[in-house]
Amino acid sequence: MSERAPSGFFDNMVDRTLANLRNVWREIATSTRGVLSGGQRSDLPEGDVAQLRLQMQSCLDASGGEVSARARAAELGRTFLGLNQIGRARFLRVLATDFDVDRSEIDRRCAELATAAESGRHVAEIALRAALSPPRVRLLRRFNALPEGVKFLVDRRAELIELAGDDLALRGLAADLRELLADWFDIGFLELKRISWDSPAALLEKLIAYEAVHEIRGWKDLKNRLEADRRCFAFFHPRMPDEPLIFVEVALVRGMAGNIHTVLDETAPHGDPQAADSAIFYSISNCQRGLDGISFGDFLIKRVVDALASELPKLKVFATLSPVPGFRVWLTQAAGRPDLLLPAETRTLAALTGNDAEPQTLETLLNRPDWPRDPAMVAALRGPLLRLCAHYLVMEKGRGGRAADPVAHFHLTNGARVERLNWLGDVSAKGLEQSAGIMVNYLYRLADIEENHEAYRGEGTVAAGPAVRQLAGKR
Repeated sequence: MSERAPSGFFDNMVDRTLANLRNVWREIATSTRGVLSGGQRSDLPEGDVAQLRLQMQSCLDASGGEVSARARAAELGRTFLGLNQIGRARFLRVLATDFDVDRSEIDRRCAELATAAESGRHVAEIALRAALSPPRVRLLRRFNALPEGVKFLVDRRAELIELAGDDLALRGLAADLRELLADWFDIGFLELKRISWDSPAALLEKLIAYEAVHEIRGWKDLKNRLEADRRCFAFFHPRMPDEPLIFVEVALVRGMAGNIHTVLDETAPHGDPQAADSAIFYSISNCQRGLDGISFGDFLIKRVVDALASELPKLKVFATLSPVPGFRVWLTQAAGRPDLLLPAETRTLAALTGNDAEPQTLETLLNRPDWPRDPAMVAALRGPLLRLCAHYLVMEKGRGGRAADPVAHFHLTNGARVERLNWLGDVSAKGLEQSAGIMVNYLYRLADIEENHEAYRGEGTVAAGPAVRQLAGKR
C-alpha cells in the first residue's frame, strides 16, 4: 500500500465496481433466451425511448418464471449502466412517468369502495390497494434478486435526490424507493462489525472515500485510526456485505478529549486500551446517500457503547468530539442583532484594530484565516465565541423546535447532553469555516439517555452540563 491514496482513487473504485456489475449481469441476462436487449444509445435520444419502454414492460412480464424475470431485470440494469448522465436522467424519467399509478383506475376503485356493501368492502379495499401500488415499484423489486441489486437501487435513489428538484414524478419515484429501502434496511437486518487494519483492502479504501468529518489523508493516517487504542465500527446489510452503511471512529483515552488534532496525531504514542477510561466518538460518517432519511446513527452509537462496555469494563465515559457545522452560518445571519455582543465584548474587539483603524465586526475578524495564530485575537475572541456558541447550541431553534445545529440535533435526539465546549479544538480550514474552531463534547451518560431523549423529543429541552448552561446564560 502507498503512503497516500492515489488521486481520483474513489472514481477508479466506482468504475471497477460498475465494470464488475456489468459483467455479472451480462452473464445472468445471456443465460436465458428471449431476453429483450436494450441497445440504446448512451444519451437515450427520443428515438430509443420506445424500445426502453418495451424493455421495462418486458421486465414486468410474469411469463417464463423467476429465472427469466431475473434475466430481464439484469438486462434492464445493464442498459441503465451503459447510459451517460443525460441518458440516465431520461431513463429515470421514463420509469417515473410511464410506470406510475393509473389515476383513473384509482378514482374508479375509490368510487367502488364508497358504494360497496359491507359484505364486499374487503374485496374493494384490496382492489384499491393494488391500484395505489405503481408498476414501477414491482419493477424495482425485481432488482432485489440480482447480485448487487440492492446497492444498485440505493445508488439510483442517490441520483434521484440530486435530480428530482421540483419534478413531482421524479420525487414520487424517489419516495417509492425510500419506502422500499426503509423496509429492506430495518435495523433488525443490520450487522455491527468492527473494522481493523486486517480488514480487506477494498473495505479500507471505502473508509477513506466515505469519511465525511475529518478527511483521511492516506494509508498512514488510516492505519493510525485503526491502532490498538482506536476502534472503528460499521453497520452492514446482508445484501450489501462489502458496503458499510454508516461507520463511527472511536478513540480510547484517559479523560475527555478536547482537541481533534491531538486525537489524529500520527506521531503520538499509542495508548493502552485497557487503561482507558473514556471512549471518544470523533467521527460518524453516513456512506450511502441513497439511504438519506433512513436513520441508523442512533442505533449505531447504542450498539457500539454496549460492545465497548463489554470489551473494556474500565470505560466510564462515552462522549463525542464533534464539530458545530451550523455555528458560523448562524453568526453571519445574526450579525445585525444589536444584542449579539455584550458592550464589553464590543469594546475589546474594537481595540484590536487600534484607534486609527476602521472598527471591524466579529465576522470580518473571523474571516481572517490567520486569526488563531494571533495571540491578541485569540484572547479577545475566546469569551464572546464560547458564549455565543453555547447560546446557539442550547437556545437557538430550527424547524419544528429542534436544535438549530444538525449535529446537536442528532446527538440530543439520541439522548446525549451538551457537556463541554473546547476552544480551538479544530483549527483546520474546515473547522474554522464551519465552527470557528470550536468543538463540542456530547456526553452519553447511560442512566440519563432515555430521560434526555424524551425531554428533547417531547418539549425540545436541550440537556446541557452546568458549565455550558452558565455560558449560555441559562440557569
